[in-house]
Amino acid sequence: MKQILKSKYPFDSSVKHHVIIAFGLAIWIFIFLYFTEPLDVHEFNEDEKLIFLSGYSMIGGFCYLLFLPFQYFLFNKNDKKWTILSEFLFIVTFCVCAISIARAYYLYIIMANERNPYEFWYMFTNIFLPAIATILPIIIFGRFAFGKYKDKKTDAKKIEIKGEGNYEGLRLFLNDIICIQSSDNYIEVFYVNGQELKKTLIRNKLSVIADEFPELLRTHRSYVVNPYHFLQWKTEKSKLFAILFHHIEVPVSRTYQNNVKSILNSTTE
Repeated sequence: MKQILKSKYPFDSSVKHHVIIAFGLAIWIFIFLYFTEPLDVHEFNEDEKLIFLSGYSMIGGFCYLLFLPFQYFLFNKNDKKWTILSEFLFIVTFCVCAISIARAYYLYIIMANERNPYEFWYMFTNIFLPAIATILPIIIFGRFAFGKYKDKKTDAKKIEIKGEGNYEGLRLFLNDIICIQSSDNYIEVFYVNGQELKKTLIRNKLSVIADEFPELLRTHRSYVVNPYHFLQWKTEKSKLFAILFHHIEVPVSRTYQNNVKSILNSTTE
């Protein structure tokens, strides 16, 4: 169960898309309340129905937007990963907030001049729970659909370092690659996953990778580097090294030295 809760869940960080969800939620709440007429809504005249029910719909949309900072807090705290547990915490927090504010709205706005408002437990079991059962699928579907769309767009921007034959390759963003080292008939890819350094061994030739991805810079017959991760130079025993992210030291041979210096120095200007 714990492993399932930590499984990756589609997530969209676009504020614009979440505003669309909040707007759709507000409209759906209004339609639901207008036609089901809970809380003695049928006793209101048409103008009162439009005013009071619009208030409930705005509460739903507002509460959703109100907790977006909490959503991004969970996302960043979890190293920019969104899980089933993260989604569950967001949904539960949103529901608790929306129910609390809706209850206050009912007591202090709609029933301000009435002596016999419904008890909380009656509202919760007979109104809030049926409303949540009807409205929540809209939120879940909207969030899931936008998340899958974002994942699909993100995945399309990734590159694939292929292995020869049936050997498995590696699919990742170009700027996640720090460097690639030749190792006999294999290459060892050094890359970042969040802030963590990873290494993957793939059966392929460095020359093939260098030709396929000209954005990577050849510094040595056994190395190509990503200029994006260059930090500084190091000289030791008359040999030049490029220091990359995660303090990876890559040798720079005399053959490539002038070109490498020109390109890497321009990245730090």
